[in-house]
Amino acid sequence: MAASATIAGERRSQRDIGFAAGIVAILAILFLPVPAILLDIGLAFSIALSVLILMVALWIKKPLEFSAFPTVLLIATLLRLALGIATTRLILANGQHGVSAAGHVIQGFSQFVMSGDFVIGIVVFLILITVNFLVITKGATRIAEVGARFTLDAIPGKQMAIDADLNAGLIDDKEAQHRRRELEEESAFFGSMDGASKFVRGEAIASLITIAVNVFGGIIIGTTRHGMPLGQAADVFTKLSVGDGLVSQIPALIVSLAAGLLVSKGGTRGTAEQAVLGQLGAYPRALSVAAALMFMFALVPGLPFVPFMVLSGLMAFTAYAIPKKLAAQKAIVDAKAEADEEKKQVALRESVKESLKTPEIELCLGRQISAQVQGTQSELSHRVAKMRRKFARQYGFVVPDIKLTDSLAVPPKCYQILIHGTVVATQELRPGELLVVTGDGPVPDVPSDEVREPAFGMKARWVLDAYAGEVRRGGFEPIDGSSVLLTHLSEVIRNNLPTLLSYKDMRNLLDRLDPEYKRLLDEICPSQISYSGLQAVLKLLLSERVSIRNLHLILEAVAEITPHARRAEQIAEHVRMRIAQQICGDLAENGVLAVLRLGSAWDLSFHQSLKRDGKGEVIEFDIDPRLVEQFGTEASEAIRKQMRETRNFALVTAPDARPYVRMIIERLYPTLAVLSHLEIARGVEIRSLGTIS
Repeated sequence: MAASATIAGERRSQRDIGFAAGIVAILAILFLPVPAILLDIGLAFSIALSVLILMVALWIKKPLEFSAFPTVLLIATLLRLALGIATTRLILANGQHGVSAAGHVIQGFSQFVMSGDFVIGIVVFLILITVNFLVITKGATRIAEVGARFTLDAIPGKQMAIDADLNAGLIDDKEAQHRRRELEEESAFFGSMDGASKFVRGEAIASLITIAVNVFGGIIIGTTRHGMPLGQAADVFTKLSVGDGLVSQIPALIVSLAAGLLVSKGGTRGTAEQAVLGQLGAYPRALSVAAALMFMFALVPGLPFVPFMVLSGLMAFTAYAIPKKLAAQKAIVDAKAEADEEKKQVALRESVKESLKTPEIELCLGRQISAQVQGTQSELSHRVAKMRRKFARQYGFVVPDIKLTDSLAVPPKCYQILIHGTVVATQELRPGELLVVTGDGPVPDVPSDEVREPAFGMKARWVLDAYAGEVRRGGFEPIDGSSVLLTHLSEVIRNNLPTLLSYKDMRNLLDRLDPEYKRLLDEICPSQISYSGLQAVLKLLLSERVSIRNLHLILEAVAEITPHARRAEQIAEHVRMRIAQQICGDLAENGVLAVLRLGSAWDLSFHQSLKRDGKGEVIEFDIDPRLVEQFGTEASEAIRKQMRETRNFALVTAPDARPYVRMIIERLYPTLAVLSHLEIARGVEIRSLGTIS
């Protein structure tokens, strides 16, 4: 391990020495004469380096991956300037020997690019200078200036965003440090690019000066020192100078193009091919229109048919192929995302943290019940979803998802209903048998076992499936096991509505309010009542099966009473009076509300048991336990009698005693509604069933 580290250190040291030697060699070219053969190697290296820079600029995915570009640009510019000075020295010293005086690279450019005519070379050189100086370099410089300014201006906001993500726990310290370092590198890079683009502009001006010096200086030296005719001197030295200018200007143009690609990349991720071709080819309709236009050009008389027709065919084929390619890529991405999500879910289920989460509603089945349900799982899921929609319409909020599980701890023919992980109901369900609810009436004349119906506690009997027809002929309606289970589950959920209304559910309900009621909510929360206090009011309503679907009316009632009352019980009583129309409508049958009244003697007893403070508010309920027992006995007799005759009715009492009457009655008959006289809505038809006295 130590030996490999030593070898790596030695290689880094050798590389550092080699790089420094290269910089020193470039500086030496500025002052020392260079043979033509070395000059050819240097010019070839300059062209190769410029092409390499362009390729790297094309294939990087983001500008920061080439953060060394300003340094590379400076070195490449210095190399070209040094080679330009060396070629100037050779041209002026050996120009009388002809166009090969400055090496074969310059000779090749002077003969191939200029076609042997220096006028053509001058025109090409001036065009290259114009394109480089006025188009590419000027645009890249402006982009670099604006990018540097905007990057520096955006640093405080990006830094605050990183701090906010760190404080919110979305990223850790290591990721925050990485992002800060990347932000610093980005600002330094664009700042450096703003200055580095000036190198190219300066080099273009230096090339113009160099070629002018070479031409005029060469003509003077050739005619005065070497006795060359003026025309010959002008021809030779102009070809050499323009060839030298082309050799230096072509790499400069390539590097300028690389700089332009780099700074114009901006926030686009991916290689230049992905950014340009991917976005140009992302719109098949645009390609189709362009193909049609090229086809029209191909048919225009006087225009060449083949080029436009070939382009039209290529664009039409691309427009046809791209949607298929995109669909295939989308299918691959979706399949990968689905596989990743499945892996994530599996890992989540197997994690320890997942075991700490408790489902809000869970239906746990025994082994035999689970085997029976598996055959009708889709139907059961459909009925459960239908039941949840019914609860949402009836009570105004969506009950949580119901998790279906099986367990060996549950007896094989039993099921358990759990609320927040606590068993609230356990019941036996017999596969292959039907339940017949009989109540206190006659029973079917078939072999059966007497039980209690799980949802409402009524007398019932289990009979075999084989006797279903005989039971129906006897006037009874047998109920299958799934219906028994779902009815029981529905009733358990109704009894636990306040427990199932979480704070998150309440906030979701409030977020769906109209803007006007959101402003009303902002007025009362939290200045007059906290959000948790509002949740307590809603829970009190649900505990008596009062729907909160008209949440806007409830908020109006809360806004009325909160300046005068703070206790959730007082606010809930006021809300009940304000939504009396809804309460009576839900309890009435065919527009008629059946009521069982509390007798005057019991009204007086409850009224005398209420202890009040100086303001008249009830502070204590002090009643003799024997009266409570006597009231329970008399109320049970009257209520049981009415339940045999009337399907739906309510118990009516005085407003101040209503909560305490409900407190006693709910332990005997949890589903019986208890109303006060003030909760009987105006215009509701009343049918009196009698009194408890």
